[in-house]
This record gives sequence, structure tokens and C-alpha cells, in this order.
Amino acid sequence: MTAPDAKDARIAELEAAVAARDAVIAELRAELAALRAEVAELKARLNTNSTNSGKPPSSDGPEVQRRPRKKKGRKRGGQPGHKGTRRQLVPTEACSKVVPVSPGPCIACGGEVKVRPDAPPFFRHQVWEVPEVKPLVTEYQLHAGPCSGCGRWHMAQLPEGVPEGAFGPRLTALVAYMTGGMRLSKRLVKAFLADVMRVPVGLGQVTRLEAQVSSALEVPVEKAHEYVRQQKVANGDETRWRQEGKTAWLWVVATALVTVFRIATSRGSDVARALLKGFEGFFVSDRYSGYAWVDTLRRQVCWAHLLRDFLGWTERSGPAVALGEALVEETLKLFALAQRVRDGTLRWGTFQYRMSGVRAEVARLLREAEVCPDAKVASQAEALLKLEGALFTFMHHPEVPPTNNFAERQLRQAVILRKLSHGTQSEGGSRYVERVLTAVTTLKQQGRDVLGFLTAAVEAQLHGLPPPSLLPTHVSAVAAQAAPTR
Repeated sequence: MTAPDAKDARIAELEAAVAARDAVIAELRAELAALRAEVAELKARLNTNSTNSGKPPSSDGPEVQRRPRKKKGRKRGGQPGHKGTRRQLVPTEACSKVVPVSPGPCIACGGEVKVRPDAPPFFRHQVWEVPEVKPLVTEYQLHAGPCSGCGRWHMAQLPEGVPEGAFGPRLTALVAYMTGGMRLSKRLVKAFLADVMRVPVGLGQVTRLEAQVSSALEVPVEKAHEYVRQQKVANGDETRWRQEGKTAWLWVVATALVTVFRIATSRGSDVARALLKGFEGFFVSDRYSGYAWVDTLRRQVCWAHLLRDFLGWTERSGPAVALGEALVEETLKLFALAQRVRDGTLRWGTFQYRMSGVRAEVARLLREAEVCPDAKVASQAEALLKLEGALFTFMHHPEVPPTNNFAERQLRQAVILRKLSHGTQSEGGSRYVERVLTAVTTLKQQGRDVLGFLTAAVEAQLHGLPPPSLLPTHVSAVAAQAAPTR
């Protein structure tokens, strides 16, 4: 091989080595980019909490910092002009005991202080106490004897309305109120009944009493389901549950005066369709796809959830940060305008005019985010643009709130019950939980007596009478406060 040929071969060899090296470098760069993206995603997951995602606040650690609220420069406690609340005196005739107290000798000179016999008391002081609990035990003595005609023996039957078990309607209702309304475990209920009420009850008996109440509530709860399907606005949500050690879901549909619960082994849209069968009003929820079948013109997506998503964008990197900050700013404007409408300082027409600007800016930012290099942000923006019609339903219908906070508040007690009980152990247990939660939550919304209702339901079942209704017959002050607001 001549010298020029050797030189050309060497050049070709070096060029091949450089090409191979460039290929390796390109491969390593691609791998590095993928690893960086994976690290960024893992960091984002590690920093996920209730302030920037749909995770519940109970899952947050002590290191999580809440978004600071604006300080109004006021001291803690009641403000000047605030009308305080205090215990009201009951009428004297309603007191169990009245003790007249006369003043002693004059502290100045020791003389006798004269009090007119017919003068009303200068001051009334009432002390509340509970009596020592002594259970009322009624014994039914069933006699028996032979028939004078045929000689066949017969035993008397229990009078109508007397339970076959050992516990009366109020005690049965009290057990349901404690397990379903106060979230006490069966062991704590057993201890309370034995230590305070002086009633010995076994753990198995607590379960049987729950089943009795569940049966008594079946019809009222079904009527409540029918009621919510006829309302103009309903809020929906769902959370995990455990049934027989397996994953299940607790669903809620909340209206201003009636809230219903349902435990199902599925989170599919078929459960939502069954809960809302025939519903033609406005439905407020998060972005869960199980509600996608609801027409966007009748749906309102929760802006509290969207705010957490946008806050999550601000904690990522690249263009997502600026987009998230801008969307957070627009969301806070939205909440401020809605608050002013709620407290009566902003007219509805002005609200709609100002919201049109917010809506236009949100749409522009989402279209920009749709082409963001961050795949997760782009995917979320694309999904939101498909739901754009459901983002601003509240702009055109004053009765529709912009958030789903009301349903989440109604679900909160059920979540606490789940954490304490770890779910239910049977289908019957799930039916009891959903029915007693429906009854207790609804009755509190309406300002009605929970224990009295549960007692009446058990009594009606014992006497074969129609059960009491959970449907509202009046709007009380408590119900008005509990109703969802804008």
C-alpha cells in the first residue's frame, strides 16, 4: 500500500471512530435527557401534597406549608361590634328544681336585709346536670294455658310493637347514632353502654342492632335518592373504601337539604349513572372521567381542584412555572369575584362582565400550555380545553357554585369513619354505613333531631307503620347555613 493509500485509510478509520463516538454521545445525551425528565417527575411526585394535587390534607406531613392567607390586621377572637352568643336561661317552670337564696346580713353594718316576698329574683343562675342513668327494664310475662274446648296449650304473644330482642327502639337508635353519627367503634359503644348507661351489650349484639336500624332506614334513604335526582343543583364526589378487605368506593351526592351516600365495589361511570339516574340539573364535581357522560352545559368542574393543579405547575420547571403562576393569579381573581357576589358587594351583571376577561385569559393560557414541552402540563391543558364549557357554567347560573367544596365537606366525616373502622366487613355492613350516613348527614343539614328520627324509624318498623321521611318539610336556619354557596 502506497503512502497516500495508507493516509486515506487512516483518515477513514478516524472518521469511523468519530462517527461511532458521536453516535454514543447522542445516545448518552438522549439517555441523560430521559433520566433528567424522570428525576424531575419523581421530584414532582415527592413534593406532591394537598396544596398542589388532589391528595387529601390528612396525608400531608408537618413539613407541608399552607398557602398563607392575607392578614387583615385584626386580633384573634370576637371583633368590635360582634354579637356574642351565650347560653340562654330556660323558663323557671321548666327547671327540675328551684332554690330561692336570700342575702345574708349586711356586709357594712350587719343589719338584716329585707327582701319583698313577691319580688322577682334579682339574678337567676342555672346549673345543668345529668341524672344518674338507670335503664328502664320492662318484663313481659307471657302466660300459657290449655284451651277449654280442645285442651291444646297456648302461650301469650308479645304485644304489638314490643321487640323480640332485649333492647327497645331508643336504645337501638342510640347505638346507631354512636356508631354512625359519632364514629365510635363497637368496643367503645359496648363500653359506654356498660359504664354510663348500665346496659350490658355484647359486640355481636351491636352489629345486630345496626342491622335493625339499617332495615328501618331502607325506605327513607331510597326516597332521599329520588329527591336528589330531582334537584336543580347537585354536588358529587367519591373516595376509597374497604369492603371485606378489598378496595371499594364511597360515593356522595349532596344537595342543599339532602345528601345521599352509596358504597360500591366499582368507581366506574355506571355507578355515577345509577346515582344520578334521571337527574337533569347542574352537576358539580372534579374532573374525574366517570362523570364525562354529563353534558358539559350542565356540569361545573371544581376550581378548587384546578387551583391545586396550577400550583403543581409552579413547582415544576421550564415554561410550566410561568404558566402555572399566571393561571393561579386568574383563579384567585375568579374566587375574589365570586366572594363579592356572595357577600352582595358586586352586582351579577358586573360579575359576568369581569369574569369574561378572566375566562378569555384562562383559555389563552391553556392553549399556550397545550404545547408546553412538559408532557404532563400539556396533557392536563389539553384535557381542560376539552372541558372548557364546564369550567364556567357558574358564570351563567347564580345557583351553581364554582367549587365542589360542599360535597367534600359532606364526605369528610365518612373519611374519618373509614380511617377509624378500616371499612366494612360485609355487604350488609356497607348498606348500614351508607344508610346511616345518609340519615345523619341529611338530618343535620335540616337542623332535625337525629336520635329522635332514628328512634321513630325503629318504632315504625316494630309497629308495621310507614317510616318517617328524610325529605325536608321546612328550611331551618341550620339548613340555610349548610347549603352550598357560591
